[in-house]
Amino acid sequence: MIDLARFVEDFAAAIQRADSRKPQAVGSRTGRAYQPGIGPHTESQTIRLVASELVTLDQAYAAHALDVPYPGTSRQRCDWCLGPARSWDWAIEAKMLRMFGDNGKLNDNMLMHVLSPYPAHRSALTDCEKLVRSGLPGRKAIVIFGYDYNDWPMDPAIEAFETLASQLVTLGDRHAAAYDHLMHPVHQRGRVFAWEIGSRTDTGSASRH
Repeated sequence: MIDLARFVEDFAAAIQRADSRKPQAVGSRTGRAYQPGIGPHTESQTIRLVASELVTLDQAYAAHALDVPYPGTSRQRCDWCLGPARSWDWAIEAKMLRMFGDNGKLNDNMLMHVLSPYPAHRSALTDCEKLVRSGLPGRKAIVIFGYDYNDWPMDPAIEAFETLASQLVTLGDRHAAAYDHLMHPVHQRGRVFAWEIGSRTDTGSASRH
C-alpha cells in the first residue's frame, strides 16, 4: 500500500512533470485558451493530469480510478481511489485552492471550496464527513492542493480547515510537499497537503498526534 506521505511527495512531483509538458487549458464557457502551464486548469483537469503522471512515475499508481460512485448513489462520486478495484487501499477527496485567475485577478469565492460548512458547496470541509460515512472500503484521506502567492499564502486557509475539520472528524497528521518554478506567470509555486481522516469514534491510525 502506498502511504500518504509518499503520495503527497509524488503528487507534488507530478504537478511539476505535468507543468513541464506545457499544458494549455481552455475556458469551458468562452473557449479561450489560457496561458500555458498547469495553473489555469480546473480541479478535475489537474487531478487527471496528476494521475496520469503518477503512473509514469511508479506503476504502483496504475491501480486507481477517478470519479468513483459512492455506494448506494450514482450522484455522489469520490475524486480518487487507489488500489485494487472495489477493495480500495485509499479513498481520496481532493480540493484545489487557487486564489487568482489566469489574468491575475483575485477570486473571492475560492475559500468557499475549502471551508464552506454547507454540503451544497461540496467543500473540503463537508467532504470529510461525506467520505467517512461513505461506505467506501479502505482508508480515507482529504487532499488540498493549490498555489501560493506573496500576499496570499495557503497557510491561513489550511490552518482554518484543520480547526474546523477536527470538530467533525478525526484528523490525522498533516503531510505536505511543495512545487515551484512553474511556467505560468501567476501560478508559479504551490503545495499539496493531505490528512488521513476517520470518524470521531475511530481510535485507529487517523488519530492526531
